[in-house]
Amino acid sequence: MFISFEGIDGSGKSTQLTMLREWIEARGYRVVTVREPGATMLSESIREILLSNKQNITSASELLLFSAARVQLVEKVIEPALAQGEVVLCDRYVDSTTAYQGYGRQLDLEQVALCNRLATRGVMPALTLFIDVPYDEAQQRMNFTANSSEPDRMERSGRDFYNRVRNGYLGIAAAEPQRFIVIDGMQDRTAIHKEIVGIVDRLLGA
Repeated sequence: MFISFEGIDGSGKSTQLTMLREWIEARGYRVVTVREPGATMLSESIREILLSNKQNITSASELLLFSAARVQLVEKVIEPALAQGEVVLCDRYVDSTTAYQGYGRQLDLEQVALCNRLATRGVMPALTLFIDVPYDEAQQRMNFTANSSEPDRMERSGRDFYNRVRNGYLGIAAAEPQRFIVIDGMQDRTAIHKEIVGIVDRLLGA
């Protein structure tokens, strides 16, 4: 089974992924957790480039770099794990590209979709959980938890960008309601986890 987590930066999706991993493992399943971009040597190297404030990356280049990192992840990690019957939990996946590069950077959505099809090799999550919080709330959370490091290149993109990204995610949810589920991220983390567990428990028992 393949489950992805989505949300704007500061939404709390990574925390919920960790909590779900522990819950699934306690029920005897083998779980692989990965992040995008990352989880392979090449993908982690691309991640450093994409997030570096020293880089001046065009929107189209950004799209292709994310796609390159993804296809490496799919071929080297996700497909083998699924073939072994493991549960894969992914912190961001293809919907991030649609939301961030398609809606956020305002690239042509058909071209983004083509890149996504090539990068995923047809491997799609059975379930995508979008932890939805407004931009101001997400920023407040990141400021509260931030260490001494500066915001990365993506985090510097600003309010208008992130509002487009959030609206993009909501558009995906409206188009694919059976796969893509919106979770109210303004709840406390325990309530969010309980809601997610209820959804996943039904899916595992199906």
